[in-house]
Amino acid sequence: MKRRIGILTSGGDCPGLNAAIRGVARASYGMFDCEIVGIKDGFKGLIHYDYQVMMPIEFSGLLVRGGTILGTSRTPFKKMRKIEKDNIDKVKCMVDNYEKLNLDCLITLGGNGTHKNANLLREEGLNIIALPKTIDNDIWGTDVTFGFHSAVDIATEVIDRIHTTADSHDRVMLVELMGHKAGWIALNAGIAGGADIILIPEIPYSLDKILGSLEKRHSSGKDFSILAVSEGAITTKESLLKKKELKKQREKMKYPSVSYRLAEEINKKLGLETRVTIPGHQQRGGSPSPYDRVLATKLGAYAAEMIANRDYGKTVSIVNNKLWATPLEEVAGKLKLVDKNNILISTGKLVGTSFGD
Repeated sequence: MKRRIGILTSGGDCPGLNAAIRGVARASYGMFDCEIVGIKDGFKGLIHYDYQVMMPIEFSGLLVRGGTILGTSRTPFKKMRKIEKDNIDKVKCMVDNYEKLNLDCLITLGGNGTHKNANLLREEGLNIIALPKTIDNDIWGTDVTFGFHSAVDIATEVIDRIHTTADSHDRVMLVELMGHKAGWIALNAGIAGGADIILIPEIPYSLDKILGSLEKRHSSGKDFSILAVSEGAITTKESLLKKKELKKQREKMKYPSVSYRLAEEINKKLGLETRVTIPGHQQRGGSPSPYDRVLATKLGAYAAEMIANRDYGKTVSIVNNKLWATPLEEVAGKLKLVDKNNILISTGKLVGTSFGD
């Protein structure tokens, strides 16, 4: 009997999504008789019955292609059960359309929000398998997510290029990298790129400590410094605020981002010329790295094995280079943050990197 498999990509795009879609499709075609239904623009497509039946030829040439051929959008978990001005019951529509499409299962590729929505649909009785995608690398239960290594490669190249211009002009250069809640990108790219100071959300920083580190470098004859800054980096004072209080404070901040605030503070206190570079969405774009192509293919093919075994209600995790099927209820709503005892932090400190603490 032919199985109908729905696939959607949700949340922010990243390199490796198409490689994972290809992995699911090719492995499924090879193991059992199936038809793949591409749901357009994430959960929005499932809500509005926007889909297309895919042909095998459509999964060719995807391994090196960035973005997602299915399109994506953000549908916040907190709004899923809310009926808004459009009077649409989103959860009911998704369940009804799943049945209307005669799906045997739905594959969801995405980050934390996607996993929460996937778990919601599991609770509604649908057969769900999730794949861990995010450049932030913050999905609980898996050592790594696809998209992360590609983003680190891009972020590291930015820091590499900043070295020469910083040295030429004797400047303090701040490179602001993605990571609202988790500092995995800044930590890895900062170590790889030889940043002098790395600031991540998990380690609140002291301005005095940063100023002290910069003064020490410049007094020893080092005329330039590079800071790798997570966009979610916070001060020790901000770390004492509640989530809503911090959000209000950030909204009132006169600076475009935390890096611009810190750059002005460094300039005022030390008189050092400072500049800010924000690669932004470049970290999400372009072709996936070889590592991510391999990882996404492995995860996608393993998802196909789970379909073959009717092993639903789970997400694919990779732990110690072994693939696992982890129950969605164990993953949904949890974040994998950088532990202060992470070996990269201790390694950084051993080679003289400051974390502002």
